[in-house]
Amino acid sequence: EVQLVESGGGLVQAGGSLRLSCAAPGFPFDDYAINWFRQAPGKEREGVSCISSRDGSTYYADSVKGRFTISSDNAKNTVYLQMNSLKPEDTAVYYCAATSRERLCLRYYAMDSWGKGTLVTVSS
Repeated sequence: EVQLVESGGGLVQAGGSLRLSCAAPGFPFDDYAINWFRQAPGKEREGVSCISSRDGSTYYADSVKGRFTISSDNAKNTVYLQMNSLKPEDTAVYYCAATSRERLCLRYYAMDSWGKGTLVTVSS
């Protein structure tokens, strides 16, 4: 099982930016898709974005398209989620997850490993 560690969460005002990081120390991302999910209080976990380590293909939920950008640095075994123009409805715990089944990107049931999450709070 891959150990994933998220960082970069915090408190930001609406319209601000944050960059989340997902690191997998000592584990190469080859042949995995790295995903970001989020879960707000009282809501179901939602797939936000994912990136293929094979070809760099990216996918985004409609709710974040144009505002969030996912990227990877395979040399550092780290995936980033740049979040711009943040809204109060983006407030959630953000989780990083990995799947070897890249066709099931953003399907929570297909994830092989999960991080513990990092809290993002956007104030109005």
